Amino acid sequence: MATDEIKKEYDELVNTIRHHMDLYYNQDEPEISDYEYDRLMQSLKKIESEHPEFVADDSPTKIIGGAAKREAGVKVTHNVPMLSIEDVFNKEDVKAFVSKVHAKHPGALFSVEQKIDGLSMSLRYNRDEKDGKLHLTLAETRGDGLIGEDVTANALVIPDVQKIIDLPYEYIELRGEVYMSHESFEAYNEKQEKEGKKTAANPRNLAAGTLRQLDPGITRQRGLKMFVFNVQDGPEELRKSHADALDILEKAGIKCVFHTKALDADEVIKAIDDIGQMRDTLDFDLDGAVVKVDNTYWRNDFPAGSKYSSGHIAYKYPPEERVVVMDEILVDVGRTGKLTFTGLFHDRETGKAARLCGTSVSRATLHNQDYITNMKIGIGGEYKLFKSGEIIPKLNGCVKEPEVVYKAPETCPICGSHLVREADTADIRCINPTCPAQITRTIAYFTSRDAMNIMGLGDTLVEALVNDGYLSNYADIYKLRLKRDELIEKGIIGKEKNTDKLLAEIEKSKDNDPVRLLTALAIRNVGKSTAREIMKHVDDLYDLTKVTKDGFLQMPDIGETTAGDLYEFFHDEHNLEILDDMRNMGLNMKVKKDEDASETLLGMTIVVTGTLPTLGRKEAEELIAKNGGKASGSVSKKTTLVLAGENAGSKLTKATELGIRVIDEAEFLNMINMNGAKTDANQGTE
Repeated sequence: MATDEIKKEYDELVNTIRHHMDLYYNQDEPEISDYEYDRLMQSLKKIESEHPEFVADDSPTKIIGGAAKREAGVKVTHNVPMLSIEDVFNKEDVKAFVSKVHAKHPGALFSVEQKIDGLSMSLRYNRDEKDGKLHLTLAETRGDGLIGEDVTANALVIPDVQKIIDLPYEYIELRGEVYMSHESFEAYNEKQEKEGKKTAANPRNLAAGTLRQLDPGITRQRGLKMFVFNVQDGPEELRKSHADALDILEKAGIKCVFHTKALDADEVIKAIDDIGQMRDTLDFDLDGAVVKVDNTYWRNDFPAGSKYSSGHIAYKYPPEERVVVMDEILVDVGRTGKLTFTGLFHDRETGKAARLCGTSVSRATLHNQDYITNMKIGIGGEYKLFKSGEIIPKLNGCVKEPEVVYKAPETCPICGSHLVREADTADIRCINPTCPAQITRTIAYFTSRDAMNIMGLGDTLVEALVNDGYLSNYADIYKLRLKRDELIEKGIIGKEKNTDKLLAEIEKSKDNDPVRLLTALAIRNVGKSTAREIMKHVDDLYDLTKVTKDGFLQMPDIGETTAGDLYEFFHDEHNLEILDDMRNMGLNMKVKKDEDASETLLGMTIVVTGTLPTLGRKEAEELIAKNGGKASGSVSKKTTLVLAGENAGSKLTKATELGIRVIDEAEFLNMINMNGAKTDANQGTE
């Protein structure tokens, strides 16, 4: 390969690694497993060894990927740099490291330790003259290796962090790994799922985010833990032998990482294998095994570059993998209507759940229909299974194809409605807003400010009323008054005063303009402006149940997709029952004809931007609609006019670029006071 081609490949690899470094160290949201990341780094090192002229000072092989964050405290310069450890992936490299050390120090011993998958934190302790003991004075994250952030307040609530150490020293600095147990991680995700919130990808990410929390109370609740794995600074007694120092710390009550001494390469390899066997029994994730020169003063004789600690290597275990047989595929509907797919399987060899990284795995997400089709997933098929990042189970290729590849249902498994695949995506959705799987979200939207504007009936209360069986569709909101005494007794809304106040708001909303009601029905692709346009063509919202799909298509700005969505909604038997209920309970569905309304702006799309002299933006948009126009929030080629005030900004700039006519408030008011006179929509810009 030509040098310029190799350089191009090298630059692309550098950019890829920098991207993943940022995701891992700074965003706590990695996209690839540690093993995949390590392989990328190995490829980069290989090219750099062959082409040292490519290497810059900021190469990923020379820097640590983290950057000090400020959310949880102030920046701190480390007394001792908190560097990474160079990774190796085969045991021959381990033996070569041992041989290199013995060549210079024949009697050197080694400490072999668990490498816990968490995030580093250093702890500084100073002797207190009052009691003669060491007191914790500062806790700091690794950051970029030279500067981290002060997380002392959060460290103090981690049970494994000793606040006071009874050792006869003036000062020590310890470095350890903060982590989260599988039990705490699963408890957190279970709670998030119940509350409909985003779950964490893996324990390492959650531990990192938790340690950086501003509120130490949150850190305490999530149950972080810590192992100390190094003495960064301290007296001679703790520097002569690394393993002996950890033993001294353990006797003083400090929780230290598992470690064992080794004399030669064979003992080092055995210790690595022993630690590898432990993975099935641990309640936390391992990232490998660390081999350290036990005599800390000899470590500097074996430098590994500016990024890595001298005298250390980390052996990375390959990801565990099992072959599983697919037993069942579960389909569910999320809160947004999106279909989710989960595969249930068993280990081909044992017939039981697959054992990976110390946990039993019997299910994995199957993402979407495209993933299922490409992976050839079906009942009876056999697939390789591994854990991404040592925690997220993923399928990794088909071993034996099934007789039939699974195909998603055509109707919603919850409500039976027709399913729609979104254009240009792999997502399949149920578009029925009254689907029980989506009802909490859609009822909350129905009551929201831009819809029926029922003050006091927000997301949390809607969820509580749905969970207690009071709400299963929109019409049930207006039946709550019949349950007044029961609601007061249970205290779901509050005491008598608050309950009556909310019930009054619900009654008040019955008189809303039917445009609000149509908006509130959450019909796909029908927002406030579209609802307003539709209601110009009927006298009563219920008349929409008689409109054909072609009838909807004849309305301005209603395309094929929206027309289909409208037709399906207003011809669905369940939706018609809800509309009948709401009409019988007195909700206003009749369009009030405004005597001052006109068609002066008919066919025009107008964007309001900037601060107008006398009109508020909402008021201006209402006047546009009242006079037959359509108010839009963005400028495009379809825009007819831009009504601009002071500080109009980018919308005014775009209008000028597109040659769209711009008017001020005075001209706008003059236009709508012309008693229906038509304005030429095709005039040029001023």
